[in-house]
Amino acid sequence: MTLTCITGGRVVDPDTKRDGIGDVWLENGRIIDAPLNAQRYEHIDATGCVVMAGAIDIHTHVAGANVSAARLLLPERYADIEKPMTEWTGAPFDLFSTGALYAQMGFTLVVEPAVAPTDAVATHAELECIPYVDRATLSVVGNDEILLGMIRDRASNAAIQDYVGWLITTSRGLGAKAINPGGVAALKENVRSFTLDDTIPEYGVSARQISQKLRNALKALGVPHPLHLHTCNLGIPGNIETALKTIDAAEGEPVHLAHLQFYGYGTEGDFGMSSGAAQIAEALAKNKNVTADVGQVMFGPTVTVSSDALLQFTSRNRASPKKFVIRDGDANGGGAVPLVYKSKSKVSALQWAIGLEMFLLVDDPTQIYMTTDHPNGGPFTAYPDLIAQLMDRSVRNAVIDSLPKEAMEVSTLPGISREYTLMDIATMTRSAPAKLLGTMDRGHLKPGAIADIAIYRDSKDRAAMFAKAAWVLKDGDVIVRDGHVLAARYGRTLSLAPEYDAGIKSHIAEVYDRRWGVGPDTFSVPATLLRQTSPFEVVPCRP
Repeated sequence: MTLTCITGGRVVDPDTKRDGIGDVWLENGRIIDAPLNAQRYEHIDATGCVVMAGAIDIHTHVAGANVSAARLLLPERYADIEKPMTEWTGAPFDLFSTGALYAQMGFTLVVEPAVAPTDAVATHAELECIPYVDRATLSVVGNDEILLGMIRDRASNAAIQDYVGWLITTSRGLGAKAINPGGVAALKENVRSFTLDDTIPEYGVSARQISQKLRNALKALGVPHPLHLHTCNLGIPGNIETALKTIDAAEGEPVHLAHLQFYGYGTEGDFGMSSGAAQIAEALAKNKNVTADVGQVMFGPTVTVSSDALLQFTSRNRASPKKFVIRDGDANGGGAVPLVYKSKSKVSALQWAIGLEMFLLVDDPTQIYMTTDHPNGGPFTAYPDLIAQLMDRSVRNAVIDSLPKEAMEVSTLPGISREYTLMDIATMTRSAPAKLLGTMDRGHLKPGAIADIAIYRDSKDRAAMFAKAAWVLKDGDVIVRDGHVLAARYGRTLSLAPEYDAGIKSHIAEVYDRRWGVGPDTFSVPATLLRQTSPFEVVPCRP
């Protein structure tokens, strides 16, 4: 590849503590030190622009069974040809548009965080069709018969570790996610609510025990990303207590809490709901082992997609329009329930405020990450508007002024003056998520890093600035110019290959034969699955 220099831009890079005008050199798909006496090189004039590493979305539902169900459920929204693809239509975007829209905003890696091992082959085949960006998945575990049976029968920690290692390796995940651990299994026994210390009738196992076993297994395996946890009681007023108990239950060990906004609800106020964001922020300040993504609510139509079958089952009567999909599958199952977040709704308005409170009250941007839990809280295409609300108090105050006063009376948002800096944005969307995932050659502009770079024309209108990048480079190649994607190119899929004792397959084989009449390799994702892109790229585990 040609030697290239990006010159004249304001380089904002937390890892190198750069925040000023400077150059970025790259060659052969990597960032390099400035060469001595370079004579021939390509030049990108970034004068008046902000230069950052490519952005990373650690939690976005872009492929898999639940997303496909949502597309089938809402064809009237999905196929709305009157609107440009940059506008939200209320259902997940098609695969090509997903990659193109992410690239336009300067994203270069997206993580689909909820892939059941039995769905992994189909999901990875879908992900390969998303162009421009790299992809990764998290493997779902925590309601499956094998793990629950092992915990019930007091299997050794080493045996559970081997099972989790096998599951991540064969499903080609970049980590593991537990979704309402135990709660979905309990639903299948007609249980309609499940808290941290309730037990599954058949197994006598609690969510607390499941999470602890999984945290220990991931640590022993050297999986960089801690347990990605969707805890119980999502979306229920009063669940702030669940969130705080979940943080305490981690006992100082690393854990990542998914879409934390949906657990920030108190019960004060005239309509039985209030913000618990300040309590969450205080708890995170005291527990640096905990990271979280927000799951910000943005106003408009959307569709909730989740493998929390208990949640989706109890939410089905609130569907708008009045149709839904509840899918009973191995372990978690899942569902799709459409709804609309209305700015005139006190509940929706408070949900929006709670998410912003979390962003603004958590002082450490390495602990809190920008997500809308696409499409659950809103589309990923709303990120530019969200950035503007974080960086400019007047922008969010304009929204506050249009919302029901009753909602703002039980929120601290109107009194918060903090505004994010560009360094905060770069930390939250680049540097910190790269470290959390263990992808150490991403998220920064140090020599040796992959040349994933986003260049934005600086503007006081932060929403417009971050909506369409001036240039985006992927592996050193320009994929976006002046806000428009160029010819499609396809990235790579990142995965792990932790070491485990293959002897665990004999136990897995017995369960698979009894349940499906097939062997344990039936659902394994082959290395040859990816046909139009490079093979799976293995991210190293920690020693």
